[in-house]
Amino acid sequence: MKISIRYQRLIFAFFMALAMSFFVSFVLVSINFGYNGSFFNNWFKIWSQAFVCAFLGAYFFPIQINKIMNKIKFTENN
Repeated sequence: MKISIRYQRLIFAFFMALAMSFFVSFVLVSINFGYNGSFFNNWFKIWSQAFVCAFLGAYFFPIQINKIMNKIKFTENN
């Protein structure tokens, strides 16, 4: 599969948001609601909302975080 490099950031953000929202929402729904008859309905509703937020965050936050990281001088010695 070949995709233009200009879509790399968008595709990375999509998969990062998918994985993180899936994992975090599953754990939090498990903790807060437990495993019952409505678990998958609760989880899917919360996951779909979490994915939208995670995608926006995964797309926009790295730009600002990289700017901050570029201002920090890292050294090997403490």
